[in-house]
Amino acid sequence: MRKLLNVLYVTNPDSYLAKDGENIVVSVEHKEVGRIPIHNLEGVICFGFMGASPGVMELCASHHVGLAFVSPYGKFLGRVSGRVSGNVLLRKRQYLLSDDEEAAARIAMNCVLGKMLNCRSVLLRFGRDYPEKVSPEFSERLQWLTEGVRQLRESPSDTLNELRGREGILSKCYFDCFDDLILSQDPAFAFESRSRRPPLNRVNALLSFVYTLIAVDCASALESVGLDPQVGFLHRARPGRMSLALDLMEEFRPYLGDRFVLSLINNRVVAADDFLVKENGAVILTDTGRKAVLAAWQRRKTEEVMHGYLDERVPVGLLPYAQSMLLARHLRGDIDGYPPFVMR
Repeated sequence: MRKLLNVLYVTNPDSYLAKDGENIVVSVEHKEVGRIPIHNLEGVICFGFMGASPGVMELCASHHVGLAFVSPYGKFLGRVSGRVSGNVLLRKRQYLLSDDEEAAARIAMNCVLGKMLNCRSVLLRFGRDYPEKVSPEFSERLQWLTEGVRQLRESPSDTLNELRGREGILSKCYFDCFDDLILSQDPAFAFESRSRRPPLNRVNALLSFVYTLIAVDCASALESVGLDPQVGFLHRARPGRMSLALDLMEEFRPYLGDRFVLSLINNRVVAADDFLVKENGAVILTDTGRKAVLAAWQRRKTEEVMHGYLDERVPVGLLPYAQSMLLARHLRGDIDGYPPFVMR
């Protein structure tokens, strides 16, 4: 199993990255504020626009360290990677199946089913832990979601468009319950519905920010096993979009994303003043808020969880890598279907 290393998060938008030997040097206004050996890193994520030198890009690429750029809003902008590794026959098989509607739908179905099973588990766990907070509306929506999962299992979608429609309906049912999961009494963390581009409240700002972190990890994991993160099955190919990374992260949204965001709010890791509300209503994390979230995220990635299919304990940070390996094995024909990660 791959070793879990550190990710360097550069949160100051005025930071610039330069190379000095085998080190990445972080500077603000031409003053060095940090120096990290490249062999200690598996990824670098920059939240800002000052950028990085060509030397840093070459250093990261040659050491297979992903270098990603994200806006202060948490929107993914782009990433730098080295030569594509892995078996070219594996990627050819990926491209072939992506263009096959029926084959793509089978893989996409497992991604969606894993996501909805994990959504259901999040709601069931809340019901067990806080039975006194379960409203009749919550129970009704949970029943709808349970029935939707049953139908997905027993009557798989024939087309990708049908599958996307069913996923959208079930996701809305899940997010209709999301406000009940927030234990904080602070009205600043009220949640009405999912909003993106831009997020219009603090909960959505956290969700979008964390989803971006997961997507970057998924893209790096896919590349590490030789797959092309831009050619997906559920999400169709578009210029600049990491379609396969978005496919892979679907099953991780509830487990890695939503539960983490709820813990940040319910455990008061973040407060209302860790966010900035822009003139157009968009809500973003402040630099202080980003640092608090990223510190908690790194701690979360070191925790271990039992992987049901592999039957072994895996660090949370390596779950995208484990699932990438399983997807590659399926595409090669080593296993019959792609087994999504389902939380216990």
